[in-house]
Amino acid sequence: MTNSKKIYIETYGCQMNVSDTEIVRSILSKDGYQFINSPEAADVILLNTCSIRENAETTIHKRLANLNTIKKENENLVVGILGCMAKQSGRKLLQTNDMVGIVAGPDEYRKLPELITNCFEGIKGMAVNLSRIETYDDITPLRTEGVSAWLTIMRGCDNFCSYCVVPFARGRERSRVSSSLISEIEKLTEQGFREITLLGQNVNSYKCPESGDSFSTLLEKSAAAGQGMRIRYVTSHPKDMSPELIEAMARNHKICNHIHLPVQSGSNDVLKAMRRDYTKERFLELTKLIRSNIPDASITTDIIAGYPGETQQDHEETLELMQEVQFDGAFMFKYSPREGTKAFKVEDSVPEEEKAHRLNEIIQLQSEISKLSNLNEIGRLHEILVEKPSKRNRDEWVGRTDTNKTTIFPNKEGSYKAGDFVNLKITRSTSATLFGEVVQV
Repeated sequence: MTNSKKIYIETYGCQMNVSDTEIVRSILSKDGYQFINSPEAADVILLNTCSIRENAETTIHKRLANLNTIKKENENLVVGILGCMAKQSGRKLLQTNDMVGIVAGPDEYRKLPELITNCFEGIKGMAVNLSRIETYDDITPLRTEGVSAWLTIMRGCDNFCSYCVVPFARGRERSRVSSSLISEIEKLTEQGFREITLLGQNVNSYKCPESGDSFSTLLEKSAAAGQGMRIRYVTSHPKDMSPELIEAMARNHKICNHIHLPVQSGSNDVLKAMRRDYTKERFLELTKLIRSNIPDASITTDIIAGYPGETQQDHEETLELMQEVQFDGAFMFKYSPREGTKAFKVEDSVPEEEKAHRLNEIIQLQSEISKLSNLNEIGRLHEILVEKPSKRNRDEWVGRTDTNKTTIFPNKEGSYKAGDFVNLKITRSTSATLFGEVVQV
C-alpha cells in the first residue's frame, strides 16, 4: 500500500515503551506510512509516553508546548499521544490541548490507522480501553538496525503495588505463547541481532497460556534458540524470584549475569504499606542465594525515597540494606503521588525538602558503592558486546559486559564493529564506567 504521509515518533520511559513503539511502527507500516527522523517534515507526530512519575508527564506537556511552533506552520499536522499517559490522561488532553488530535492506550494500537485517518478529516479520536487478551502476538515489531533487540513476553501487571499506575495504565497480566516467542528469537538471530532482552512488568511471573512454561523454562529455551546471542531480562519482582530461575542462570553462560531486582525500600513497614509482599529479610536471602549460585552476578535495583509515612528510621534502614547488599547500580527517585493508586489517597506526609535530602543521601551512598564495585573490576577479564563509538572520542568504542556494565575501549584502527564480542582486561574505572584494553584469550 502506498501512502505519502510521513510519521515521526518520539519514545519516552522504559524499555517496554521502546518495544511498543516498534509494534506501532509495524502496524502503521502495513498501512503504508513512511517513518522519518525529523518532526519538522512530519504529517503525523506521535509521542509514546510514560506516566509512572509526575516528572514523566511534565516532560510531555513541555514537549507539546515546543511542538506548537511546528503545528502553527502546518495546521494539518496530526499530533497523537500514545502509551500510559494516553490511558491515564487522554480524555483531559483532548479536551484541554487543541494540538492533540488522537490518544491511544497501550492495548489499542491496532486502531491507530483509523484514528489517524479520521483526524486528517477533522475528527479527533480516543482509544484507551484495556484488554484481557491483547498481546500483539501476531505482530512482528518493526525494529531499527542494531545489535540488541527488545522482546515483550508479557503485558500488564497483577501486583497493584500501592504507588504504581501500571495495572491501571497497562491492564492485567497476560503472557504471550512461548512457541511464538521462540520463533521470533530464531528470526532475530537470522537478522543478525546479538543480544535479546526479554521484557515484562514482572517477567518472573510469566506463564505460557498454552504449554504452561514458566519463566525459567522460557529463559532456557530462549538461550537455546538464540545461537551466538546473549539473553537478558527485566524486570523481576522479588516475591516471584525463584531458585529455579537462579539455577537456570547459573548453568547457562548465554544468560547474562545481571539481575534487576527492585527493592524500593529497606523498611518492612514501608514495604508493607507499598504492598510489595516481601520483607527485607526475604530480599536479603534472595541476594545471598543469587551470589552463592552466581558469584559474578551484578544486582541492580530501584529505590523510592520519601514514601508517605516513611520515618527517618525507615530511611536509615534503606541505607543499611544498601550497605549490606552492595548493589552494582540503582534507579533512585523521590516518591511521586499518582492518581488512581492506593497511595494517592494517603497524605503525602514527607515534605519535598526532606524527600530531596533523603534521595541525595541514597544517591551519594550508591555512587560510593558503585565506585568500589567498579574499582574491584580492575585487572579482571570481561567479554563485551561492542555497541557503538564513544560520543566523546570516536577512536574509542562502547560495549557492555554480560553484567551490564558500560565499558570503553580503544578502537582507533576500526578493528572492531558493532555486534562483535571482544575480550577486555579492565584497566581503570569510575562509578559509572569501566575502561579496558583488548586481549587475546
